[in-house]
Amino acid sequence: MKPLTAVHLADIQAAQQLNAGAAIRSPLVRLPLDDDDRRIYLKLENLQPIGSFKLRGAGNAIAAAAEHKSLDRGVYTASVGNMAQGVARGARRLGVPCRVVVPKTAPKNKLEAIEELGGEVVIVSFDDWWRAIVEHHHPGEQGVFIHPVSNPAVIAGNGVIGLEIFEDLPDVDAIVVPFGGGGLSCGIASALRALRPKTKIYACEVETAAPLSAAFAAGAPQQVVYTPTFVEGVGGKTVLSEMWPVINDLLSDSIVVSLEQIAAAIRLLVERSRIVAEGAAATSVAAALTGRAGNGTIVCIISGGNIAFDRLAEVLEGRSPQV
Repeated sequence: MKPLTAVHLADIQAAQQLNAGAAIRSPLVRLPLDDDDRRIYLKLENLQPIGSFKLRGAGNAIAAAAEHKSLDRGVYTASVGNMAQGVARGARRLGVPCRVVVPKTAPKNKLEAIEELGGEVVIVSFDDWWRAIVEHHHPGEQGVFIHPVSNPAVIAGNGVIGLEIFEDLPDVDAIVVPFGGGGLSCGIASALRALRPKTKIYACEVETAAPLSAAFAAGAPQQVVYTPTFVEGVGGKTVLSEMWPVINDLLSDSIVVSLEQIAAAIRLLVERSRIVAEGAAATSVAAALTGRAGNGTIVCIISGGNIAFDRLAEVLEGRSPQV
């Protein structure tokens, strides 16, 4: 696949109109902190109907695909769980079948949510799942493949979050975004480049799977060791080659945080704001609290809240959840 570039503001604005009835305009609230002058705000995508931001990009991509090709054979995607729910919900709205290729490490609660939305789950090894991400295809599947990351329509749909942030907080200095593959961060960064170029966009990763940090250090995508953890929504073996040029162009840096910092951020969100965030979503708060995103007005993207209850209970009790 040829390298992607920043999506146009007009495409993001069109996605905003198209998804007006499917995705909500998520709230932007301040995180109460006692100790300093940091102004950290939370963009609550965990409040979307499927519990994550993925509804935005998935809905836009399915609508775009329906304009140009037949969906009679349905759609399919490769996902740990949240994108799968977005695609399944979009497919159900159009009345077309949906299949989802998921790795064995996908949590049970997300698999059940996919099936409740009418999606058919295909469980494969992590390596086979990752191959589908890289190759934009999975053997034996039919229909239109909705890539969870490197799809311009997905990126444009995600970019609506950037529009909303700018409209609610036009003086934002930095936005911290969980990094799974770059579709969310590059969508937001595309919007802000057009509206407020001085705003910095930081990706955030977990130390057990930080391919973007390795890519920035080397100046090109690198293979890294991926270790499954309770933070299953971010990380991978490498930065996708087609995404690297646009990521390198739009993002300021990657902030890598530990599992302990992420668990502490989950607890903080529950204690201070009564907000439930899954591990991937809490990476943004953990990263902002390191100070590496600066001390101005910072927005943390709370990308999803689909954490299993048993894992949440373990985190709240101060224990480290198992995979």
